[in-house]
Amino acid sequence: MSENQKKYMDQESIHGPDNYKPLPVVLSEAKGVWVWDVDQNKYLDMMSAYSAVSHGHAHPELVKVFHEQSNTLSLTSRAFYTNTLGPYLETITKMTGFEMALPMNSGAEAVETAIKAARRWAYRSKKIEKDKAEIIVADGNFHGRTTT
Repeated sequence: MSENQKKYMDQESIHGPDNYKPLPVVLSEAKGVWVWDVDQNKYLDMMSAYSAVSHGHAHPELVKVFHEQSNTLSLTSRAFYTNTLGPYLETITKMTGFEMALPMNSGAEAVETAIKAARRWAYRSKKIEKDKAEIIVADGNFHGRTTT
């Protein structure tokens, strides 16, 4: 490990919580499927935000729309309606054939919603007796930070 990388890793360890065990690589830039560390070593990005963001890095079309949107409205809570969520939901429900969609931004939310959807499907579609549905999950898989 270079002194350059060690400097950044130490700084993060001193000033940030110990809630992850990162690989000993300090990334500084990316393009497409490639990432570079602070010493300009090139790596193929096989992690891609734990597969949550699999569109690569710095794609020109995505950068363009991110920039356009950030110049108008960047992030709001669901306490408000926006002029973009409704059209997105309409598009995604037409694409998938589902009646509704609920966008998620974390693994914990996604897993919770998947469990709720599975239960609903079991009781409504499979006609399983109330409180008798069982959901099988993989133990030890990371799906986000929760208190349980």
